[in-house]
This record gives sequence, structure tokens and C-alpha cells, in this order.
Amino acid sequence: MKSDKLTFFLCYNRFMTKVIGLTGGIATGKSTATAFLETQNCEIIDADKVVRELQLPDGILSKQIKQIFGADFFDEKGQLIREKLSQLILADEKARFQLEKLQDEIIRKELYARRDKLIEQGSEIIIMDIPLLFEREYTGFDEIWLIYVPENEEIKRLMNRNAITKEKAESLIALQWSIEKKKDLAHRVFDNSKRPENLEEELKKALNEIERK
Repeated sequence: MKSDKLTFFLCYNRFMTKVIGLTGGIATGKSTATAFLETQNCEIIDADKVVRELQLPDGILSKQIKQIFGADFFDEKGQLIREKLSQLILADEKARFQLEKLQDEIIRKELYARRDKLIEQGSEIIIMDIPLLFEREYTGFDEIWLIYVPENEEIKRLMNRNAITKEKAESLIALQWSIEKKKDLAHRVFDNSKRPENLEEELKKALNEIERK
């Protein structure tokens, strides 16, 4: 009976809550968007931050990575050496597939658990910032928003941000769907190649429309 009441409560609150899936490409400005949306009283679930939490020494994801890939990918304090793991998955397709499958199961469960908790608390607007939203076929959103810049600009920004070569930037971007493909699938597209103020204005406009609905 208690479980039935909780299910009803979640369903009712889900009707009242708007859940927005936010995505984009590497270095298109998702963090800039979520930082602004947080100032607009939106609840933010940042998939990248969740992953880092799960990769802490005592995190379930960290333990699973160590079990599968070995202790060599961790330093003396038990911290995951992300760059070393990144190099492995870029060079080894089988390893990349193993890691993707492992992370997807654990991360998906955690993200939806956090969403459900916010719905239960009566949050009005929840923003789920998920870089691989389309690639991993995440569902359960009222709308999907895309933070967009043209691919040539995406490459330039990634090169500057990470201090890497054009070839390395292109190889990292190639691990995700193209930004143009994502653009065709999103409900709303926010062009972040202009002034930061333009992005904020467009996001605020979208929030107002959501609230009026």
C-alpha cells in the first residue's frame, strides 16, 4: 500500500513538474547554460558531476572500473586517472564499449533516481544536463533543449579549452553524434555562437513559455 501511494504521489507531481533534457556537443556551452538556468530557480542534474561523484574512490563506478580495467588506472590515493582511461578508450574500441556499457547502467539509474527525488519534493522545473542524451536514448522529458554552435566553432573552442591539437579535438568530437544531427532532433535549439547575453535571453524566453503552459 505504501508503495502504491508513493507511485501515485510521484505520478501526480510528475504532471506538475516539467523535466527538460539539456544536451549539446563538446565545448558548445552546456555548463554556461546550466549555470544561468540555476539562477532562474531551476533544479539542475548535471550528468558529468554525477559521474565524477560515482568515480570517487568509494563510488560504485570507481569500484567497477577498477575491477574490470585494473588498479593501474588509479593513483596512490585511489583517484581515477581520467586521462589515462581516456587514452585507452580512444585507442581500444573493445575497452570503450565495455566502459560505455558499464557506465550507462550505473549512471542512468542514478540520474533517474535523482530526478524522481526532485519530483517527489515538488520541484517545478528540472534540467537534466546529459551530454550523451541522444546517443544513449534517454527518455522521460517534456522537452529536449540543445546548446548549439557550428562544428567548426566547436573544434576551435575545444582546442582552446583543452590546449589540444585540431586532430585530437576532432577525434573527441567524433565520439558523439554530430551537432547537426542533434539539432534536427531537439525541441528547442539555442545558438551559443553569439554574445552570452543572447543565450541567456533565449533561455529565459523558453522558461517563460514553459511556465505559461
